[in-house]
Amino acid sequence: MRAGAGPVAAPRRALVTGASSGLGRAFALGMAARGVDVVLVGRGADRLEAPAEEVRAAGASAEVLVADLAGEPGRRSVAERIADGTAPVDLVVNSAGLLGRIAPLAEQEPADLEEAIAVGITAIVDLTRASVAAMPARGGGAVLNVSSFMGYVPAPQGAVYAAAKAFTTSFSESVHCEVAGRGVHVTALCPGSVRTGLHRDSGRSGGRLGRYLEPDTVVEEGLAAVRAGEPICVPGMEYRIKVKLGAVLPRAAVRRRVLRIWRQ
Repeated sequence: MRAGAGPVAAPRRALVTGASSGLGRAFALGMAARGVDVVLVGRGADRLEAPAEEVRAAGASAEVLVADLAGEPGRRSVAERIADGTAPVDLVVNSAGLLGRIAPLAEQEPADLEEAIAVGITAIVDLTRASVAAMPARGGGAVLNVSSFMGYVPAPQGAVYAAAKAFTTSFSESVHCEVAGRGVHVTALCPGSVRTGLHRDSGRSGGRLGRYLEPDTVVEEGLAAVRAGEPICVPGMEYRIKVKLGAVLPRAAVRRRVLRIWRQ
């Protein structure tokens, strides 16, 4: 990964989407442990209660914002919170995402695909735009968009999810180049298989991309990349090697390897 554009100041308040579970919850708690106040965003107030209490128990303040990022009203409410200068957010972690059902594209429901695209692409664009529009006037800030190693490889039966992650990585790097000179940094975090409930909820137990990464490890590497102003972070040496190999191997060889994994 190419060098970033310089170090980033430590945040005072972070907004984390998908904060009720998985990596979003891990980021919320990781920020609180570092003394950073947290705005927790999720679909249901009941599911945000426990992580909010954990944030407060760590000594940080917790603000709960209920919003469904699959819909325009939810995305607008989060964008307005990012733009609000009364309690400014200087780190936005876009961690909400939907893997959805693992199945051939022809068997997927159009409504489910639209929801996955709204959360995995439209929300990333809307909330990143809101962040880079508001942060320069406040002296800077950062956006961490949670992408995936799956954006680097074909993903049969997970085509929309993988394509959304490829978009997130490319989009984040492009916007990073646009705004780094204005004191704002955008980082794409591209973990492989993480020990969360994401794959369990998809209904599939096999097809891991490599060794499981622990959520806390992914959080630490992601925040380190933000501090360094790096545009792309691939946690774990195994996955960094795979990304480099995938860039030089013939795509036919990559596809064969992926198909072997997916058939497990």
